[in-house]
Amino acid sequence: MIITGAELADGRVRDVRTRDGSIAAVETGLDPVAGERVVDGRSRHLLPGAIDVHVHFREPGGSHKETWETGSRSAAAGGVTTVVDQPNTSPPTVDAAGFDAKAALAASSLVEYGINGGVTPEWEPAALFDRPLFALGEVFLADSTGEMGIDADLFAAAAEAAAARDVPVTVHAEDATLFDESALEGDLGGVATAANADAWSAYRTAEAEVAAVERALAVGAETDGRIHIAHTSTPEAIDAVAAAAADGASVTCEVTPHHLFLSRENAGRLGTFGRMNPPLRSDARRAGVFERLRDGDVDMVATDHAPHTVAEKRQGLTDAPSGVPGVETAYPLLLESVRRGELALERVRDVVAATPASVFGLDQKGRIEEGADADLVLVDLTTPREIEAGGLHSACGWTPFEGWQGVFPELTVVRGEPVYERDPVTGAESFGEPVGRNVRTR
Repeated sequence: MIITGAELADGRVRDVRTRDGSIAAVETGLDPVAGERVVDGRSRHLLPGAIDVHVHFREPGGSHKETWETGSRSAAAGGVTTVVDQPNTSPPTVDAAGFDAKAALAASSLVEYGINGGVTPEWEPAALFDRPLFALGEVFLADSTGEMGIDADLFAAAAEAAAARDVPVTVHAEDATLFDESALEGDLGGVATAANADAWSAYRTAEAEVAAVERALAVGAETDGRIHIAHTSTPEAIDAVAAAAADGASVTCEVTPHHLFLSRENAGRLGTFGRMNPPLRSDARRAGVFERLRDGDVDMVATDHAPHTVAEKRQGLTDAPSGVPGVETAYPLLLESVRRGELALERVRDVVAATPASVFGLDQKGRIEEGADADLVLVDLTTPREIEAGGLHSACGWTPFEGWQGVFPELTVVRGEPVYERDPVTGAESFGEPVGRNVRTR
């Protein structure tokens, strides 16, 4: 394939040739050769495919919510070319058998994938670390979907075991002892009122996140390990990570699209569809998180794509499961922020592709350079479209961003093979064949 005349994130206009899964040339004036597909990239931007280091594709055990096939279709349509799946499936990915079962299902993925191993009192670290593990985590310091919360002693032991093998640890940082139980008192069975929907944010406090982040950073320092904080939702937590990194610690953090774009002010509209862990924060905190993303204190954006069915989310607040889908809308929402002048395109490229690749040792990914993997996304930044659940591809069938604008891909390429195409005139879509290739850290 050759993509001609596309603008890269840094403003250069180049022709990009792919061959045998890699980028063969990034030049001007390239001439097509026999048998080469030519894609006209003029008036388009060509970007590296996103690396989403935090998804929950629900298999095994939750295929009514999502499968590797539907989740990866959603990823491809959103410009995500590599995903990392978390361990809180059923059974959980805490031993060799659990890892192997998930890997067999992941063979149907349209995009490349990594598999994280989890920690429970019953985990089998020796067997688990023997597998091509991407990272250890999401390690839950408080219960969430799958009830895999662990105590401080087990977390410290797991972090030490991972550090000995140079495996990064991804941490779900909330301290359950700082949850405000009074927020859940009274009748919370309804889903429509703002007061009911907002109670979850009042319950899982910002202080609970900050305290757990500080504890995770301390354990990282004690074990000399690599700590990655998942879905940081507060400016204070981001600042703590940035301060530790400035002091030389091997620590990073991610933020999600829902914590960047949604706040407690959206609670009334979303009802229990807006219940997630950590929860939505005040709009002031949301703005602070966005500001830190813009200014460089946030390392990467990951979706925490956590689909549940509409029927499940319509249950009362205390019964509805936590989580929202996001793998298909993250890149489009960020690119819409670029179109609006709120973010720089190079910054978006870095937080969705270049930095995740660097932090997690995916040396061939996250960049458009000769020799890198040909994981590419072609977009037209001048033509956003409305986000509609009916036009998305996740099996869960809904989105918290209904009615928002996003800049969606026209073409997504994984290792030189088109996995998603959308005709810019007719809107017709097509998908490629499964890639099903596991990637792992160095």
